[in-house]
Amino acid sequence: MLITQTSSSKDPLHLVVFPRATSLSNMIEARLMRNIDQLENAYFTMKSQGQLSDSSEMGHTDKNLLQNRERWLPVQKEMNQNPDDRLRTFFDGLCKYVRYSTFEFRSGEDFFAAAGVSKKIKIFDFHNLLDDSVDIHYRVIELSSKSKLSCICWSNYIKNYLASTDYDGVVQIWDATTGQGFSQYAEHQKRAWSVDFSQLDPTKLASGSDDHSVKLWTINERKSVSTIRNVANVCCVQFSPHSANLLAFGSDDYKTYCYDFRNTRNPWCALSGHGKAVSYVKFLDPETLISASTENTLKLWDLNKTNSSGLSINACSLTFRGHTNEKNFVGLSISEGYIACGSEMNEVYAYHKSFPMPRTSHKFGSIDPISGQETSDDNGQFVSSVCWRGKSEMVVTANSSGSIKVLQIV
Repeated sequence: MLITQTSSSKDPLHLVVFPRATSLSNMIEARLMRNIDQLENAYFTMKSQGQLSDSSEMGHTDKNLLQNRERWLPVQKEMNQNPDDRLRTFFDGLCKYVRYSTFEFRSGEDFFAAAGVSKKIKIFDFHNLLDDSVDIHYRVIELSSKSKLSCICWSNYIKNYLASTDYDGVVQIWDATTGQGFSQYAEHQKRAWSVDFSQLDPTKLASGSDDHSVKLWTINERKSVSTIRNVANVCCVQFSPHSANLLAFGSDDYKTYCYDFRNTRNPWCALSGHGKAVSYVKFLDPETLISASTENTLKLWDLNKTNSSGLSINACSLTFRGHTNEKNFVGLSISEGYIACGSEMNEVYAYHKSFPMPRTSHKFGSIDPISGQETSDDNGQFVSSVCWRGKSEMVVTANSSGSIKVLQIV
């Protein structure tokens, strides 16, 4: 049974239960036959890669990617160019109607926070959402911002600390216990899209902005401790959960960049392969990165195959296709080899890292404003955020109407 919890643009969450399909075996067989060619290709690709992995001279053997790797990319000529604003419409109109643009679970997985253009961060008790005896669920606490919010991130170490970025370029740190902001950083000159706390150094955080920069901060300093200058808008940032010195970010110039904090003048590697802006990056494991782009694709990158100089074109191991994403942030989240993302067809998709086609998907539908019930007509809505609950098979999702669902793979 797929348990789904929904909410309208208001705060209450209403429980809806959808029965399992009666002919599940027939559905599975039909899906298998539709994807048999892709499954076959994936099998032979992985088999070929396995045979070549021991003898390949392209890969790096370092278990710690940054250990004893004293090589830096030369400054590319394009770094000194003034790039065209390739996706002006994409950035100007992005998230204009998105009610919840981001979700994040606290490290204990008992609370999650939702934020968006309402200028509010709403924190919910996850366990209460799964209580079948309660039909309506309300937020536990609400934090108010002066501007529309683009991203939030919990501290992995100090559980009540929460960071946010907003459309004014402000990076804010909040105390969720008191509901008050206590540190504010306003160095970005344009809208800030993303913020991330380091899991290995709880005092560090990073932010990315439309001002073509990534800034590194520490909660003990009033000013940024370092700035990475990029050639285009920065859409997303993430620290590696496995290396204390590695940071990745996605860019409007269609590339993903990785930097070592010990040398921020030049990229540690630049991953090229997407045909449009890179909207999300996530570390799948110590040596693998997932990126999302507004060209309807996700890509899996092997960081051991990055080149010593120039663009790492051959580092892409797999491209995932099936969802629709051409102009909006639709969310990206990973857990135990599974990858969840949204779609502009108002659907949530789940992939597995080994296969290029979706493992499953779920259609959102719309909430009738009078009855409060879900209808099949999506009215042009899209899924705007997804977040796995730790290592469980549950994922919290939201669409552009403000509807929230808790889904579970069964």
